[in-house]
Amino acid sequence: MTLSPDAARAGIDAKLSELSALNDYIHANPELAYEEVKAHDKFFDLLTKLGFKVTPHAYGVPTSFLAEYGSGGRLVVFNAEYDALPGVGHACGHNLIATASLASFLGVVAAMREAGDSFKGRVQLLGTPAEEGGGGKLKLIDAGAYKGVDACLMIHPAPGIKKLPDGTDASHIRSVANLTMLANVKNKVFFTGRESHAAMAPWQGINALDAVVLGYNGVSMLRQQIRPIERIHGVLREGGKRPNVTPAHGALEYYVRSDTRANAESLWRRVKNCFEGAAVATGCTVEYEHINSYSDLRASPRLCRAYMDAMPKGTVAYKAPTEFSGGSTDMGNVCYECPGFHGAFCIETPPGVGNHTHGFTASASTKEAFDRSIACGRGMAVAALRVLDDAQFAADVRKDWEADMELAKVETK
Repeated sequence: MTLSPDAARAGIDAKLSELSALNDYIHANPELAYEEVKAHDKFFDLLTKLGFKVTPHAYGVPTSFLAEYGSGGRLVVFNAEYDALPGVGHACGHNLIATASLASFLGVVAAMREAGDSFKGRVQLLGTPAEEGGGGKLKLIDAGAYKGVDACLMIHPAPGIKKLPDGTDASHIRSVANLTMLANVKNKVFFTGRESHAAMAPWQGINALDAVVLGYNGVSMLRQQIRPIERIHGVLREGGKRPNVTPAHGALEYYVRSDTRANAESLWRRVKNCFEGAAVATGCTVEYEHINSYSDLRASPRLCRAYMDAMPKGTVAYKAPTEFSGGSTDMGNVCYECPGFHGAFCIETPPGVGNHTHGFTASASTKEAFDRSIACGRGMAVAALRVLDDAQFAADVRKDWEADMELAKVETK
């Protein structure tokens, strides 16, 4: 290779103090989706100090940023997430995601600098706010952030794996390369009826709450006829103000998940039929508001293997013990735009503690968690070098991705 993996690893190790300081700062200053002003400014200041040209508020997203190095050639992007959750702070460890991606970016830059100006290729660190429900990457996609990208990489922390489903010890596993997550189609549902005095003239009313309840019950019965991998969950948003006024307005919000975007959209159409039927039965009208929806996570197998090859032997599983994570991420949408890698790495947590809990927040602040994020940053950097340096590898990654995008269009019957 023209680009040296050892140079990448050394470049990361040379910046451990800066990486640790940023990691600690983001964890200590949790900010919600699209409010990550401190994190944005911290990245901008650090990257500028390190000599990079940084675009603040990149692609019109106020808390996004973009740093780039190199020219010409192929382009690799690392996503840096840094939003937190209400009430529990960095209970999903996005401080560690940001740290790992920054480490990878610095490692690739170090290898490119050692190779000299004759090497053609580019690497970017892209700040991607609002993953936790805000769909930040969807805004970046719409603005063209991933056009012409040959590979996009990031990695996410998770609780440690103790045993495989067959009981085999898995305590040596530190990372999972090919993480899978569900597509998530989200919609708000609004029923409109007609108010009336519920005691004096109930016959004059059209009860939107009845439509809400009928639709909810219809979806609940539909759950018996869906595949085990699929999920439907919703809440009631509006059902009336006073018992003696027939409700003219009712609303629900539903998430529909499946293993592919095509299957999730197909399942949503079945769910929607429940609401259409409720509208007909009650005499209400029904309207829908589509919320940002997340596609399923479709990682590049070749990028996953390149990551595994770069990590200490025996510490990385290709797949997680369960076939799918029940969660969803807007990185899935990125995987529909360009070849992607979204691995996971294990951090030590108390027994029974998972993501989105206070216990995970505490675990995401430890030195051990930081060290593991750095180890994964080294692995992603080396995997990215193959894309930049090996034309055949990059072409194969692209070819596989194009074929997979055709498969992704096919609904499961």
